[in-house]
Amino acid sequence: AIAFFLIGHIAAQQEKKLHEKTAQNLSTAMHGEAFAYAKYLLFAEKARRDGNPELADLLEKTAKTERFEHFAEEAKLAGLVGSDAANLKDAIQGESYESSTMYREFAQQAQQAGDHEAAQRFEEIRQDEMKHRDAFTAALNKLEKGHPGGY
Repeated sequence: AIAFFLIGHIAAQQEKKLHEKTAQNLSTAMHGEAFAYAKYLLFAEKARRDGNPELADLLEKTAKTERFEHFAEEAKLAGLVGSDAANLKDAIQGESYESSTMYREFAQQAQQAGDHEAAQRFEEIRQDEMKHRDAFTAALNKLEKGHPGGY
């Protein structure tokens, strides 16, 4: 479902209309690049703790390529970033879905499966996502009111 939010955002934001399959492929590619970025940073952190600084540096360098080249280039093609107001609306939509639906369901399913630690973590993250949604909503309201010291 998250992919559909991103695909919908891509379609809404792009200046030049992309073919639907191209937009889907960009969404899939961006998810992969973003996941690789986060994963490689975690791998680097572990390598550094294990006393392997050269490996840690390699993983961090690769992670940066995934994020600051691959993801950024794909995001530009997809028209991922819009106006500040549009970006906040998109962020609010994503955080709302995560807090009201996704993490709630994940926590319930994990609890039912007996995975209590995962259920607790999903619920904690859900609470964080609600805070993010609320902060983004406040920022959007401030932006739309043209607050003098605002965004």
